[in-house]
Amino acid sequence: MFHNPFAAKAEPAGQVEYLIVGLGNPGAKYENTRHNAGFMALDYIAEKAGARVDRLKFKGLCGTAQIGGKKVLLLKPSTYMNLSGQSVTEAMRFYKLPPEKTIILFDDISLEPGRMRIRMKGSDGGQNGMKNIIYLSGSDRFPRIKIGTGAKPNPGWDLADWVLSKFTDADRKALYEAIDHVNSSVELMVQDNAAEAMNRYNS
Repeated sequence: MFHNPFAAKAEPAGQVEYLIVGLGNPGAKYENTRHNAGFMALDYIAEKAGARVDRLKFKGLCGTAQIGGKKVLLLKPSTYMNLSGQSVTEAMRFYKLPPEKTIILFDDISLEPGRMRIRMKGSDGGQNGMKNIIYLSGSDRFPRIKIGTGAKPNPGWDLADWVLSKFTDADRKALYEAIDHVNSSVELMVQDNAAEAMNRYNS
C-alpha cells in the first residue's frame, strides 16, 4: 500500500491531559520577531511530534499530539498577545483542565537568546500575554517556560520596537538551541518530571 510521508499522524486516542500554549502575535508582520518566541517553540514541538497546528478553535490555531505518552492540545492564540487569556481559558474550560496542566511558552527579554527557564507558578513578570492569562483565569499556578530573547541593546530603544524586532542570525541559532531544550522539558513536564526538567535545562 502506498504510504504518504506528508500525511498527518492519526488523531491520538483518549482525553486531552495537558494544554501546551505558545504565545505570540498572528500575522506575517510578526513572524520571527522576539515576541513570537512562544509561537516558534510551539511550531518546533508540533514538528517533532508529527502534529499539525492548523485547526481553528478556541480563538486560535490548535492541534492534538502525543507527547511523553500523553495526549496534549497544542495551541497558538490568534487574539494578539495582550488578550491571550481569552483563548487559553476557553480551551481550559472545554477540556476541564486546571492551570497546573496548562504549560505556557513565552519570550523573556531578561534572558539571553539560548537560555530558558522553567517556573511552576508566579507573577506575570511584566509579560502581557501571561498577565492576561492570570487575570482571566484568576490563578497564577501555570507552569511556564520563559525563552530568552535578549535585553534591549541600549536604553534608548523603545521596548515595543525591541520585542517586535527580528532575530539576528546568531540570536536565532541560539534561540533554536533553547527551543530544543523547551521541547525536551515539555516532554518531562507532562510526565510529572518538572523537577528533572528544571535541573537539566534551567539556565
